[in-house]
Amino acid sequence: MNKVLVTGGAGFIGSNFIHHILQENDQCSVVNLDLLTYAGNPENLATVAGNPRYTFCKGNITDRTLIQQLFDEHDFDAVVHFAAESHVDRSITGPETFVLTNILGTQTLLDIARTAWEGSADHRRFIHVSTDEVYGSLGKEGLFSETTPLSPNSPYSASKAGSDLMARAYFETYRLPVIITRCSNNYGPYQYPEKLIPVMVINALNNRPLPVYGDGLYVRDWLYVIDHCSAIHAVLTRGAPGEVYNIGGNNEMKNIDIVKLILKQMDKPESLITHVTDRLGHDRRYAIDASKIRDHIGWTPSVTFDQGIARTIQWYLANKKWWQDLLEKDTVLKRWHG
Repeated sequence: MNKVLVTGGAGFIGSNFIHHILQENDQCSVVNLDLLTYAGNPENLATVAGNPRYTFCKGNITDRTLIQQLFDEHDFDAVVHFAAESHVDRSITGPETFVLTNILGTQTLLDIARTAWEGSADHRRFIHVSTDEVYGSLGKEGLFSETTPLSPNSPYSASKAGSDLMARAYFETYRLPVIITRCSNNYGPYQYPEKLIPVMVINALNNRPLPVYGDGLYVRDWLYVIDHCSAIHAVLTRGAPGEVYNIGGNNEMKNIDIVKLILKQMDKPESLITHVTDRLGHDRRYAIDASKIRDHIGWTPSVTFDQGIARTIQWYLANKKWWQDLLEKDTVLKRWHG
C-alpha cells in the first residue's frame, strides 16, 4: 500500500495517522484531501509539509470531479477515509451538514474508487473509519461486537451508520475491497478543543469551570490516538475485505472520573467542576469488544490510560499556541471555554 489517499488528514485522527504511516513505511506516499473546515488544521502537519512523500489537496469529498482527478493522477493503492463531521453537539443544532458530508461524501469516494479500481481491486483497500456510536447505548453490562445491530441515537451517529451501510453495500454489490473500522473514544495530541479531554485540560490550566454534562456518570472506552493509528495500519495491511473490526482501548471509564484524574494530575481543585444541562439524547455507556482485531490481525493497544492521559496533558501544556489560536478563531468554542 504505497500510494494512499487519506481524507480528512488535517483533522485530529487523520493527522496522527499521516505522521504514523510516513514514519512506519518509508516507501509510502500520502495525498491528504481535506476541506479545512473548523476542525482541519494545517499546523497539525507542519513537520511533514516539506516531505516529498506528502501532498496536500484542499477539497471536499463531495467534489466528484476533484476526486476523480486525484485517482487519475495518483493511481491509489488504498483510501483511508477519516473525513467526517464528527461532533455530536454540532449535529444536534445542524444535522444537514452531517448527512451531506458523512453519507454523500462517503458514497462519492466509494463510487470513484469502484470505477478507478475496476479489474485491479484485489490488491487495493478502502478503509472506512467509523465509530462505536453507531451501535447506540449499552446498559451496565455487555460489549459492542461487530455483529451488534446498528442503533444510532444522534444525528451524528445516524449519519455515520448511514455511511457504514453504504460502504458495506459497495462491498456486497460491487466487491469493492472495503473494510470498516469502528473505534471507541479517541484522545491525544491535536484533538480539537471541543472534546471532553482537551476542554478539561485547557480550562483547568486557566482555572476556569470544567463543564460536566449531567451527573457525569456516562461511560466510554478510551483509546489513545496513536494506538488507533497503529490499528488502522494493521487493518490496512492485514485486514480482510468485507469485514468490520472494532478498535478499543480496554479503558472503560466514567466521564467524571476522567475529569477528576485530570485535575489531580494538574494539581487543581475539584471545586472547578461544574455540572451543566445534559446533552440531548446522551448515550449512557459505550464499551468495545476488540477480540476480533486481536485474534485475526494480532493488534492490541500498547498505551494504558494513565500513560496516555499524562502524555496528552503534557502535549497541551507544551503546545499552548496551537489551541490558543483555535480558541480565538472559533467562537463556538466559547460555549465550553467561557
